[in-house]
Amino acid sequence: MSDHIYKKIEVTGSSTKGIEDAVEKAIAHAAKTIHALRWFEVTETRGHIVDGKVEHWQVTVKIGFTLD
Repeated sequence: MSDHIYKKIEVTGSSTKGIEDAVEKAIAHAAKTIHALRWFEVTETRGHIVDGKVEHWQVTVKIGFTLD
């Protein structure tokens, strides 16, 4: 196994469906421009409330990837 060097970025995804969907959207969008994504960690979770119900979720994730 070779040594790796990693870099992290932070992005926020949003969804009206739920937390998991917001995370998946954030990762999918990052994957369009960054390759070699390896892991993620959720750092913040927020929601927007309308008329006493959750309208949408915002989830901030740090995504780690290997550098060439």
